[in-house]
Amino acid sequence: MSVTWRHLPASAREIACAATEAVETAKSQDTEAYEVAVGRLAMAERSGLVLGAVVRQLLEATHPDGLDGDDVRQVLQRCVRAAAPWRPDVDPHVVLVLLAGALGVYDPGEDDSPPGPAALARHAPLLVADLLAVTGRPLDGYLSAAFTEIERTERHD
Repeated sequence: MSVTWRHLPASAREIACAATEAVETAKSQDTEAYEVAVGRLAMAERSGLVLGAVVRQLLEATHPDGLDGDDVRQVLQRCVRAAAPWRPDVDPHVVLVLLAGALGVYDPGEDDSPPGPAALARHAPLLVADLLAVTGRPLDGYLSAAFTEIERTERHD
């Protein structure tokens, strides 16, 4: 865990640790460890908010000129194809929901089958790991920026 997280409340540190563990196990494609890690992540309240902010930052870093439909499709396909050999249960719809949610264009009320928190927790680390592979950067900086962004937003609300 990064020392920049020491000042965070215990719940935020738990999210950071759980997210880091889940993303690392996704990178190593360790199926058993991944199940444990995403179970822990699913239990961490507000982890979806944090990972959504991380995904948004990663999308901005990998597409500095903005995203169009083709870019979103490419990210979706790359993530699903990379995960499918070791996660045959990867669901493209859930990955798409994560992408749309991070971009602020997902309305669960318009989705006939919105994924639950457990499904989102099982898929978010796959997407984050895939996007991190493109940037070549570690997760720590994105997590720290996500917490800063969330804190700033909450202060202004």
